[in-house]
Amino acid sequence: MKVTYSGKTNEFTPQLEKKVEAKLAKLGKMIEHKGEKIAHVWHRQEKRLHKVDIKTEFYDHALIGYGSDPDLVTAVTQAIEKLDKQIVKLRNRWRDTQRDPKSARAQKENGTEQAQAPAPGKAAKAVSPKVAQPRIFRVSFDESLKPMTAEEAMLVMDGKMPYFVYRDQDRSCLSVLFRRKDGHFDLIEP
Repeated sequence: MKVTYSGKTNEFTPQLEKKVEAKLAKLGKMIEHKGEKIAHVWHRQEKRLHKVDIKTEFYDHALIGYGSDPDLVTAVTQAIEKLDKQIVKLRNRWRDTQRDPKSARAQKENGTEQAQAPAPGKAAKAVSPKVAQPRIFRVSFDESLKPMTAEEAMLVMDGKMPYFVYRDQDRSCLSVLFRRKDGHFDLIEP
């Protein structure tokens, strides 16, 4: 990270500049993704109070750390800590937002992709969006089965199956019998 100083720069000793640049280099690792970032350090003194502002940019957001103290080193440290908190907060917000294409988000909303939530205390892994292809379930048709009534179909279901497809004896067509959650049945006929 490039550091530029302005204001009362004669107060910054070479040792202090090395400390500031080392601390800003650590912060720079969190925000430098494309190109090198620039940090501006402004120093001014009002009576016996040193005021330090540090400004940098992160994804078009201006981040400003401000510190003031009678000791210059403490003021710089306060400014860097405030800048660090802002960077961590912005990175977490950036990481937690949805960054996948609109088509993948639409599929998630429709329920075609089901992601499991991570266990508490464990980091979430990046889940690649998988597009679920429709599957075809083939039903074997046996002509030796005789047509039946709705009552006979209810007896065949016998509490095991959630639905049953049969050929209706009276109408000579396919019918579907569904078991509802309340224990009753729904009959679908064409």
